[in-house]
Amino acid sequence: MEKGLPAKPDDVVDRDREWGLLAEFLTDADPAMRLGIVSGRRRHGKSYLLQALSEQVGGLYVTAVREEGRLPAIQRFSEAVAAHAGLRPGSLRLTDWHDVLSNALEVTSRSKHPLLVIDELPYLLQHSPEIPGLLQQLYDERQRGARRGAGPGPRLILCGSAMSVMHELLSGTKPLRGRAVVDLRLGAFDYRDSRDFWQITDPLTALKVHAVLGGAPGYRPVAGRPHPDDGFDTWLTRTLLDPGRAVYSRTETEYLLREDPRITQHTLYYDILTAIANGATTPSKIGAALERPRNAVAHPLGVLESTGYIRREQDILRSKHPVITLADPVIRFNQLITLPQAAAVEQGFAEQVWQQAAPTFNSKILGPHFEDLARDFTRRYAHTLLPGGLPGPVGTTEVADQAARTKHEVDVIALAAGERPQAPRARIALLGEAKATAARRGTGDLERLERIRGLLADQGYDTAATTLALYSLHGFYPDLVDLANRRDDLLLVDLPALYGS
Repeated sequence: MEKGLPAKPDDVVDRDREWGLLAEFLTDADPAMRLGIVSGRRRHGKSYLLQALSEQVGGLYVTAVREEGRLPAIQRFSEAVAAHAGLRPGSLRLTDWHDVLSNALEVTSRSKHPLLVIDELPYLLQHSPEIPGLLQQLYDERQRGARRGAGPGPRLILCGSAMSVMHELLSGTKPLRGRAVVDLRLGAFDYRDSRDFWQITDPLTALKVHAVLGGAPGYRPVAGRPHPDDGFDTWLTRTLLDPGRAVYSRTETEYLLREDPRITQHTLYYDILTAIANGATTPSKIGAALERPRNAVAHPLGVLESTGYIRREQDILRSKHPVITLADPVIRFNQLITLPQAAAVEQGFAEQVWQQAAPTFNSKILGPHFEDLARDFTRRYAHTLLPGGLPGPVGTTEVADQAARTKHEVDVIALAAGERPQAPRARIALLGEAKATAARRGTGDLERLERIRGLLADQGYDTAATTLALYSLHGFYPDLVDLANRRDDLLLVDLPALYGS
């Protein structure tokens, strides 16, 4: 940490880049008011991070409450401002948000690091939509009134879990557009950091935990006992498949969907999520699965994408309709495993349900997740192994094979640094295949990749420096390992290598 910046507390795991960004924002000596936006999915650790920052510098941290109305919220915020100013309870009687916000900024401005954090802002906007306009007014006033040498002006951070609401704060003609200097979207831990955070010894167990919960750090306090190393099956049936636990996947999915105020028809959204989990990857296929026309699902798909529950992945080489997938592992687990057997789970048959669900878990959850992590590995870590260093865009593609009258799906493709997706004759840095099946990978898998590399060369792509990569959950046959030891264009990535062992 640079000299003069607040030190990150030991209990804040990882987040070095994010802490540094917020600390620099806070310690900027400019006398004008500055605004920062922090957003992220539920359980990603936003509140924990901002509370720690506020405590380090003596800032004022106030969080909104979903069930609270306008007047109780104004009263509670007023009490928080009074307490921060050292006044006795009840001495500050404010009646509207303009007075609350202006007093809060005034009180925090007396500190060396004048910080005001308003957490879960979207809850306030449900009953007080005028707040962004008031903040714009206060912001503009403090730009004109700032005096050089007067010390840093107030630093305001707005935070929330409703992603679409937070992103719209700075969009179009919204009052705060163009005024924020920080727009931090806090993501989950990556799969390696997540394993370290959970302190999981076995990499296969770490992979499975990540496949059902992802890297959201907020799950460990509610799902850390029993520990996954004590047995993944036992851990899962006593957490995600236990209706008495807060992390029960049905309950958790409902909480996640309630974060966005636009999601009101929960049945429709559940059906869409289930269709995607079962392999419907385009609006037409999703509509067909629901027996609805394509345009009937266009709006809810837009909502799900803006909230971060689904993602659209474009083919790296060709312009075609993007593939729609679920972004949140716990929702995928709920739609595929818990919901179809919810009655049995809630009657106490979690172990039996989990045993029956093994084929679904392996084919529709573990397999696709392993492919995701293979792409993540390529983005984050493969540069230390590739001859060309850091690759460019990473994704998937389909390669037509006219002679065989078929198409080859490529699990991992990375363009060379500086290349643009879908550019003709692009340089290809890596072609890879990822398989989570129990079988080891052999020379047949390599021959398939060599065939695809030849087809791409015939189609005009530059494959002269293309590395062929095989990602395997259960290792490789010895003859393939011998080949890799003799070839510079072949990369083998097993589970220990995926996790950096």
